[in-house]
Amino acid sequence: MSDPAAANGLRALVELDAQPAPPADLLLRGAHLLDPREGLDGPGDVLVRGGRIAELGAPGSLAAPPEAEEIDASSLHAFPAFFDPHVHLRTPGREDEEDIESGTRAAAGGGFGGILAMPNTDPVVDTAPVLRSLRDRARAEAHVPIGFLAAVTRGQAGHELTEMAELADTGAVGFTDDGLPVRSAGILRLALQYQRLAGRPLALHEEDPDLSGEGVMHEGAVSALLGVAGIPSISESTMIARDAAIAGYEGGRVQMQHLSARKSVDAVERAKAAGVAVSAEVTPHHLTLTDDAVRDLDTARKMNPPLRSEDDRRALLEGLRSGTIDCIASDHAPHAREEKEEPFELAPMGTTGLETAFAALYTELVEPGVVGLSLLVERLTAGGELFGIPAVRLATGAPASLCLVDLGARWTVGEAGYQSRSQNSCFAARELAGRVVLTLAAGAVAWRLGGSGNGPGRWGGATARPEPARAGSSE
Repeated sequence: MSDPAAANGLRALVELDAQPAPPADLLLRGAHLLDPREGLDGPGDVLVRGGRIAELGAPGSLAAPPEAEEIDASSLHAFPAFFDPHVHLRTPGREDEEDIESGTRAAAGGGFGGILAMPNTDPVVDTAPVLRSLRDRARAEAHVPIGFLAAVTRGQAGHELTEMAELADTGAVGFTDDGLPVRSAGILRLALQYQRLAGRPLALHEEDPDLSGEGVMHEGAVSALLGVAGIPSISESTMIARDAAIAGYEGGRVQMQHLSARKSVDAVERAKAAGVAVSAEVTPHHLTLTDDAVRDLDTARKMNPPLRSEDDRRALLEGLRSGTIDCIASDHAPHAREEKEEPFELAPMGTTGLETAFAALYTELVEPGVVGLSLLVERLTAGGELFGIPAVRLATGAPASLCLVDLGARWTVGEAGYQSRSQNSCFAARELAGRVVLTLAAGAVAWRLGGSGNGPGRWGGATARPEPARAGSSE
């Protein structure tokens, strides 16, 4: 897509923010290049000069300039760097759980060359001064480019709209009350009307609080067996249907966040067929796990929306293949250890995901032949386009944003620590295949396994982080 902003009816997008870094000069020799948008799927050399892709060629055909580092990548795959449109960084207010530096380092370690951060912080990102402060911090701390979404309503309370046009002028990439739904249909309609001035999409956490009630996991056979209050799938799907109808009426642009259920996929499919400008995302955990994984009441697998049934999981996979679901997003939600050590009913919802997203999906879906590697890469790199951010490409002249992955490497999640400040991974202690060894983001080395060279990564030898000091928010 040459101009995703125009195609989505959005105004031209502001620049994403990252700390200054020296542009890379390197030659990747003999990597398996895979870029679905460019039609690449085979071995080749990639020459990066001054932070841009200078040349692509057959294996061994390109010469490394004197200043370039040469990397033997003959056993590795090179993909466009992934883009995550749904990340919680906890800045401001809960830096003990995550901050911009640690969160973007975790992103780079997972092969992500860009992310979008949610506004449910303390204070909420609902005014221009808070947003400006975050952008300033990102320019000083972020290892990969980052964009910030602002809240739809003040304090995410659902009663009064934020100054959406002013926030867009300040650099908001979009608007969301993520963690909470926009409960009032009237407020959502008004937000979609103001969207015409702001020129930014709305990303919607779809949940009917009256239907969710006090539920803490999927309502089904497992919740009944455990005697735990459940959240029915219609809590999500009915809100998707409502909000898609309002968006269609107002001619608005909406992104449905973290789909979890068959009925939700059906609702998005119907909305798209009706011509509504709607897109949808799904998480790695909803694609690979079910409520059966909650039988032992492991709080790392407590999230919102909850892990649902095997039928729901299969429907999500069908939606991913068909294009009903447009992209994969981690919904990276770090929490302090003592929070997740509470009883299941009391523990906050959320799991980390940036460092495990690709490996979990590759291990559980690609290796068994459930989905193809090309489709996985396409969906992991599509999240920015939905907000008017062009997807990166392995193409001559393009900025060098790519990840180099060893598909044959197997590693145990958490065994060497985490780049995130938090450890609440739903894949903890699992052996996964596929390890990111190098990430270039916006032309600079953002990650290098082991931390050698000019990248910040220390993933292979990460040390334990200090214990967080107190409990906090729920997603």
